[in-house]
Amino acid sequence: MLMPDLYLTSVHTLDLEELSRGGYDTLLVDLDNTLLPRDTNEIPEDLRAWASGLHDSGFKVCLVSNNWHARVKEIADELGFMLVAKAVKPLPFAFLRALGKAGSSRRKAVVIGDQVFTDVLGGKLLGMRTVLVEPLSETDLPHTLLLRRLERMVLAGRSPLS
Repeated sequence: MLMPDLYLTSVHTLDLEELSRGGYDTLLVDLDNTLLPRDTNEIPEDLRAWASGLHDSGFKVCLVSNNWHARVKEIADELGFMLVAKAVKPLPFAFLRALGKAGSSRRKAVVIGDQVFTDVLGGKLLGMRTVLVEPLSETDLPHTLLLRRLERMVLAGRSPLS
């Protein structure tokens, strides 16, 4: 339940063609330390290009974030993504809400995030495919930093693919 299906260095290394061939059409993506470093508001050009590529490839994308600040909605709007904020991951409610917004199903969705105990566990609880990415920053909330220590034990020295 805690082991991701795929472990990558970044969302930018995700093989969209492979996902599409596998029948996936929906991405439920975390924001903080997955797409942008925590508390960063500026969207870099490579992320804008990645988001545009998702849309061009026919993927439906919903940000699923435990964050509740206005910046989350602003970023989702700028990238053209749907949003479920205040998600309380790993509880399944936000993931189910995101699937409803996207008009998709669990078997067609992939959960992408930087945390084992929120993103990976939340996706696995609903039987979805999960992708763990390396966090973009070492800056995080105190409880997340504690969970990162446990994550290292769970991952037992696994290295992300680049």
